[in-house]
Amino acid sequence: MHYLEEVKKWLGEITEIALLLVALGIVVEILFGESVFFFGGIVANLTELLSTLGEKGIVGLIALSIILFLFHRKKVVA
Repeated sequence: MHYLEEVKKWLGEITEIALLLVALGIVVEILFGESVFFFGGIVANLTELLSTLGEKGIVGLIALSIILFLFHRKKVVA
């Protein structure tokens, strides 16, 4: 059981780093445009994702709610 706790901890840290990189990518793309090599296209991808969720109506809203719940729950438990 100790191993599962370690894996959960590592996955939580990796997820947190990924979210920070996404936030950094959004700021870099807003400041410098899509010409930045590593961060190019993040805003367009997020816009497309939100558009897709919006087109799906209630199913998209439920999916978004579940994702937000999981992220919020991780912060409270950790």
